[in-house]
Amino acid sequence: MRILALITLLAFGTPALAEDVTMDSALGTTMEEVQTSLTAMGYEVRKAEMEDGKIEVYFVRDGKMGEVYVSPQTGAVTKLEIKS
Repeated sequence: MRILALITLLAFGTPALAEDVTMDSALGTTMEEVQTSLTAMGYEVRKAEMEDGKIEVYFVRDGKMGEVYVSPQTGAVTKLEIKS
């Protein structure tokens, strides 16, 4: 029973160690890859769409909302806005 509790603690404790998305982040070249990357980083993806040839994703984490634009050619972040 203690092993199950430890596994559960580790699984739910991981978001506390989540990394932040930055202008240096490579998130993926498809909308699905970008959403998966952000989710793995501890963000809740609210909306994803294509805009002006870029992947645009709105996200929330720790009460802060953000918006990221990603190049589908390189997977690199081209624009990042985080609102408090």
